[in-house]
Amino acid sequence: MKALSKRTANFTDSVIRRMTRISQKYGAVNLSQGFPDFSPPRELLDRLAEASSLPHQYSITWGAQNFREALAEKQSRYMGFAIDPNLEIVVTCGSTEAMMCAMLTVCNPGDKVAVFSPFYENYGADAILSGAEPVYVPLRPPVFDFDPGELESAFRQGAKALILCNPSNPTGKVFKREELELIARLAIQYDAYVITDEVYEHIVYAPYVHTYIAALPGMRERTISCSSLSKTYSITGWRLGYIIASPEIIDTARKVHDFLTVGAAAPLQEAASVGLKFPQGYYDALLETYTAKRDLFLDGLRRIGLPFTEPQAAYYVLLDISEFGYESDLDFCEDLAEKVGVGAVPGSSFFREPVNHLIRLHFAKAETTLTEALNRLQGIRNVFAR
Repeated sequence: MKALSKRTANFTDSVIRRMTRISQKYGAVNLSQGFPDFSPPRELLDRLAEASSLPHQYSITWGAQNFREALAEKQSRYMGFAIDPNLEIVVTCGSTEAMMCAMLTVCNPGDKVAVFSPFYENYGADAILSGAEPVYVPLRPPVFDFDPGELESAFRQGAKALILCNPSNPTGKVFKREELELIARLAIQYDAYVITDEVYEHIVYAPYVHTYIAALPGMRERTISCSSLSKTYSITGWRLGYIIASPEIIDTARKVHDFLTVGAAAPLQEAASVGLKFPQGYYDALLETYTAKRDLFLDGLRRIGLPFTEPQAAYYVLLDISEFGYESDLDFCEDLAEKVGVGAVPGSSFFREPVNHLIRLHFAKAETTLTEALNRLQGIRNVFAR
């Protein structure tokens, strides 16, 4: 038999999803893969029940008309500029497809793409699958800032685009406005695109504020804004994402999207369009809910005495496991699931650099689930006593 494609030779299956399977194997509290164990808003579920009686055929390839109109109205309000639902939006099968579609829209084989490290594990794979070469720019713990010179070096090497996850997964970093202005200046200077992943845009803890880089001067035409409804409305399984960009970019993105997936699920778009019309009070309550979960979980980690980086946004915590003496954070996470009963993700799956002393936990769970996880972690030093 002839050899298969070499595209995937340099990456594995998703470590995040693998850790979910390991958590299930050992009956561990799954704090690895970032999905809630509580229900979406009742309004979405009610509309989904109604939508089950509607025709179950394709919607418009780049998104149902009413969904795009509701999305454009919502995002125009938050992003600070008018978005045309007919020319500047593609609805995708989750932000995963949105990012892949954006990469294929921008990159030719052999192009370079700058990626901040640590990064959500898909980004490196997206670059490779699109034929591009990732150029990694380190974000340095514990505050995860970056060296402007190292970022400019990536552009000098010919990076055609920068992937910007803001707010960041896995770090919980919110890029400051002055950092974004620097990125914008370099993107304009070197005539590069910025591909954003902003799925945690509504989960930003005070006093931090999310700034959309597309709204900065000169960036509207060179930013491809990707996001999804998964985290904001607790519907990760619905796989509804989107791209917002200039008509010129969207024209190409529509072609890529059409041949990748044809279109997102029509009944789910119908149901989710209700959520896009929620008033500001919904997003205030969402943030209040996650702030309470963050406080509960971090306070518990402090009582146990486990060092961590405090997230400014999203719902992830990077825990420092140096004291346990493991050379492999993957081995540690497998033992943590089996012996302690808590699922986590090895930090090495997010870093280009040789980082093996951090693991990622998430707190998008009911308070009872988080309390159970903390109770299990309470005995971690007894289990890993050396």
